[in-house]
Amino acid sequence: MTQETLSTRVSERAFPFAWKQALPLLVVVALMIFFSLTTDSFATVRNFSAIAGQASALLIACIGLTFVILMGCIDLSVGATVLLVSAATVTFMNSFGLVFSALPLALLLGTALGALNGTIYTLGRVPSFVVTLGSLSIFSGLALTLLQGRAVAYQALQFETVAIGQLIPHVPNIALWALLAWLISVFVALRTRFGRYSYLIGGGERVAHTAGIPVSRYKIYAFCASGLFAGLAGILSVARLGAAGPSLGSDLLLNSLAAIVVGGTSLAGGRGGPQRTLVGVLIIALMDNGLNLLGVSEFMQMVIKGAVVIAAVLTGRQSAQFVVK
Repeated sequence: MTQETLSTRVSERAFPFAWKQALPLLVVVALMIFFSLTTDSFATVRNFSAIAGQASALLIACIGLTFVILMGCIDLSVGATVLLVSAATVTFMNSFGLVFSALPLALLLGTALGALNGTIYTLGRVPSFVVTLGSLSIFSGLALTLLQGRAVAYQALQFETVAIGQLIPHVPNIALWALLAWLISVFVALRTRFGRYSYLIGGGERVAHTAGIPVSRYKIYAFCASGLFAGLAGILSVARLGAAGPSLGSDLLLNSLAAIVVGGTSLAGGRGGPQRTLVGVLIIALMDNGLNLLGVSEFMQMVIKGAVVIAAVLTGRQSAQFVVK
């Protein structure tokens, strides 16, 4: 298989059809128009700033998970990783007096948790959903043990500037971190060997093996990325909220999977990427914010969000038959 063939297949999987890419963007525009017409408090600078802050942690957590899904795997422990890293971050600060030096330690912890998932999955030949379902329970239990089942605030108040400070007026710093992380992930997906191999492994693992790609190694890399970005999301969530609590990350798994699928990444692997995940995150964030402003109950929001995910999956399946594999 030539390099030209590999590049062509990656291009086809990243951008199969213009209409397929445009549909999520049209949904974003439709949501903004709808909520602007139905509630006066939606189309305001203050509310858009709030949406940016709320969506940023979700986007960061989705980035690493997107690469895992591109390879045809799943990581159900994303929310639990965010919770454990956030609990560890607060512990580093309050118990050991670390402030900004706690950040690289927390990122290393997140990466190590992802590496653990990836290693057990590849070497143990256990389905990824089974491995990460088990680690979800383990990570959550460890986090709750550190927190002793309650919310714990950090004592270093200067740490909050990492997330809620504003280098740009009305734009929280956490949004700048998210944008930087997203730009890096798009470059990695479309311009690096890791990105190309992610599409090829997800599109056909046997073909990837035949082409000489070390599939297991790159899958471990993907899980490491998932842990790394989940760790970053945990750090920034703590900085933004001022504390780590038992409920932190509780709805992150559902929201991240919803955003990735709605954005156009196939759960079967091989199609999509972080370039689409951003739009999916915007859709979920706009829905959450707009429905809250309209007074829609949390339970009904779950119904609506589930229906949107199912519709996105069905749309993806209908278009998948036209993608050249």
